[in-house]
Amino acid sequence: MSASAADLSRIQFAFTIAFHIVFPATSIGLASFIAVLEGAWLKTGKPHYRSLCVYWSKIFAMAFGMGVVSGVVMAYEFGTNWAGFSRFAGSITGPLLTYEVMTAFFLEAGFLGIMLFGWDKVGRRAHFAATLLVALGTLISTFWILASNSWMQTPRGYLIENGRIVPQDWLAIVFNPSFPYRLVHMTIAAFLVVALLVTATGAWHLLRGRRDPAVRTMFSMALWMLLVLAPVQILAGDQHGLNTLEHQPAKIAAIEGLWETEHGGTALNLFGIPDMDAEVTRDAIQIPHLGSLILTHTWDGEIRGLKTFPKNDRPNSTIVFWSFRIMVGLGLLMLLLAIVGVALRRGGRLFENRLFQSFALAMGPTGYVALLMGWVTTEVGRQPWVVYGLMRTADAVSPVTVQNVGLSMMIFVIVYFVVFGTGAWYIFKLIRSGPPIDDAPHEPEPRAQNAVGAGRRPLSAAD
Repeated sequence: MSASAADLSRIQFAFTIAFHIVFPATSIGLASFIAVLEGAWLKTGKPHYRSLCVYWSKIFAMAFGMGVVSGVVMAYEFGTNWAGFSRFAGSITGPLLTYEVMTAFFLEAGFLGIMLFGWDKVGRRAHFAATLLVALGTLISTFWILASNSWMQTPRGYLIENGRIVPQDWLAIVFNPSFPYRLVHMTIAAFLVVALLVTATGAWHLLRGRRDPAVRTMFSMALWMLLVLAPVQILAGDQHGLNTLEHQPAKIAAIEGLWETEHGGTALNLFGIPDMDAEVTRDAIQIPHLGSLILTHTWDGEIRGLKTFPKNDRPNSTIVFWSFRIMVGLGLLMLLLAIVGVALRRGGRLFENRLFQSFALAMGPTGYVALLMGWVTTEVGRQPWVVYGLMRTADAVSPVTVQNVGLSMMIFVIVYFVVFGTGAWYIFKLIRSGPPIDDAPHEPEPRAQNAVGAGRRPLSAAD
């Protein structure tokens, strides 16, 4: 197969962002989970909450560090591989990413040290405040990154002068039509990723015979989180779909493998094989009117087929058709896991049913798979546009050769698998070790005081 520089640049960026997104998603969810654990420790004084805080903070630190490193690489790629995009839309995306660094990253980095190493060096309330600020920082980071990406999906608040975007209304730019839906959907997805990770970790140790409070607590808390968030995510996804139908109808048609506009009600292609050349979905299993009910909430709602769009404006239906269904299918399995957990909890068998624990362990990676499939659906479904309706991906690529992009991509693949593979291996090692079995109460060290009663360390007297 012959590939252009644009094709290889897309593959390279997809590879680097796929590695990157798993780490911020982990840190977003874990930061809030750790804050809840520390709050429970302060309220109840039960030592296993503190043990869980320390344990998951180690994993959070690894995920946070690898997320920062992989994110820096992507920033360079905007210049090396996508100079056309940077020239055209840099006046929008540049400030938004700068706001993310100035608000979120500085907040996280500033208080991360206290969160990780300040347990016996600052007061309990001061430490808890640092943990809350780190969690807040991860959410603020999500806000700005999703604002930037959502603007590329549904651009607003701009003018085009001399072939470049000029910002006119920053409120319209940030709060563009798809932003609220995508922000909620991504944030919940990050929480689900961590809920499944924690559930699988608890299941692993339960299967190995541990029944101490720390393991039971994290297993139980994560299942409650799944029970609450899985149905909320389904509702959020439904609203996101309605928004996408309004602003990106070609993406919806590609997701559904819908070629013809069906009048009087649109069937849902449950399964099938979209053929972009023949313009048909082969071996389709259809349910009449269900497409209208899901996508328009009416019995006879009309959805435009892909044939109503020019060929060069159509996303690749073969890819997004299946990436979307993998995401939805895994989401339904998450809901099933949570419901079965409730049934076992009511019967008092939650911590004893090995079949259910094996199911929970197997579901551990599915949060990451669903997350990646969601981003594949979003980004491939936006094609052939890098800024929807304004700039094509082919026009955004830098004037680089196939050989240069191919060489850099080979280097990225090798380095990423070595560096981030090592980091992932260490995270798995921490997960396998589990939280310490320690039911003794933890009290802060006596604070060292100098002759006049002031703390010898600057933060030793903080509360």
